[in-house]
Amino acid sequence: MGSESKIHTFEEVAKHNKDKDCWLIISGKVYDVTPFMADHPGGGEVLLSATGKDGTNDFEDIGHSEDAREMMEKYYIGEIDAETVPQKRTYIPPQQMSNDPASEFFIKILQFLVPLLLLGLAISLRNYTKKE
Repeated sequence: MGSESKIHTFEEVAKHNKDKDCWLIISGKVYDVTPFMADHPGGGEVLLSATGKDGTNDFEDIGHSEDAREMMEKYYIGEIDAETVPQKRTYIPPQQMSNDPASEFFIKILQFLVPLLLLGLAISLRNYTKKE
């Protein structure tokens, strides 16, 4: 691995999110992949999409070869300070409309009356346009 074994904060690593300055966090290690941007088989955009977060899942989901894992060693620049990495957010669903009994009753009445009104309109149109 590289000669440096510096501890980087998440905020510091997250700032390196450009084409000409790209750092990634993979398995608790920090890699400066800027020189590899043009050579990455998936393109530089793939690497940029993994910036500003822990890219371990993105990296592992692809199923990189052993050669790719060995190649990472030359881009290693240090470790990530795990205390500074934000915790995964838990999904909070949006609040539903209030369960107001009056509005529920109104909706049920409409669901019943609208089809009846359409049926009545269809019958009256048929009778009105019917030739005698």
